[in-house]
Amino acid sequence: MSGGAGGLDPAVAARLKRNAEGLFGAVAQERSTGDVLMVAWMDDEALARTLATRKGTYYSRSRQQYWVKGETSGHTQYVHEVRLDCDGDTVLLVVDQEGAACHTGTHTCFDTDVLLPAP
Repeated sequence: MSGGAGGLDPAVAARLKRNAEGLFGAVAQERSTGDVLMVAWMDDEALARTLATRKGTYYSRSRQQYWVKGETSGHTQYVHEVRLDCDGDTVLLVVDQEGAACHTGTHTCFDTDVLLPAP
């Protein structure tokens, strides 16, 4: 995992708030539907790679390595926008999703258990 700014614009890097492992949350939202697709982790390097390639690139805590969404599955994310939340600890990636976003094979990781139905 990158220890520095990882090629990020210094102004962007200065606004990020990271956890003790140097990570921050990343939420992927589908551009055409507004569906929240998935949540993953990023560090500065993953964000820099995402900005440079427009491919959703994340950091796996369990494997301790970077991964590009769709690199093995073919279910790619083309990133149109990246937004930083008001606290600086989460980014929103607005994406075009090709295929399933969830590792279970579903369109979104948030389509299974409904804890509170819509009014």
